[in-house]
Amino acid sequence: MSRYTRDPDVVQALEPESFYVTQESGTERPGTGKYLNNKEPGLYVDIVSGEPLFVSSAKYESGCGWPSFTRPVSDDFIQELVDTSHGMRRTEVRSTHGDSHLGHVFDDGPRERGGLRYCINSAALRFVHRDDMVDEGYGDYLPLLDEEQ
Repeated sequence: MSRYTRDPDVVQALEPESFYVTQESGTERPGTGKYLNNKEPGLYVDIVSGEPLFVSSAKYESGCGWPSFTRPVSDDFIQELVDTSHGMRRTEVRSTHGDSHLGHVFDDGPRERGGLRYCINSAALRFVHRDDMVDEGYGDYLPLLDEEQ
């Protein structure tokens, strides 16, 4: 059984914006997310469950106003669902175990890196710096930080 779960106590303790984004499928205002300009090496995890989602080596500047990644750490931790809200047809990205709304994925990412752009709300994430990954139980993901994603 996975060690990543949706803990109701964690959900209730979320900051208002993180609750809005993850639990009500909201979106933070573009250009306001705390991880938009983060260039530190590390791992981005679901703020609710802690499941590993994206590594810093997969992050790039897309100009869209939200942190953008070329691919997730593993398809095991990401669910992609059809989203027809707001009169659009998009692909929503949710965490598998936390069932947190993370953002959306689009096919306009860098072609040389697979062509995808995971447009993710900072409010749905917690960043674990490379220096803390082992202590927090994410040491197995350290090699991914040095790979071209």
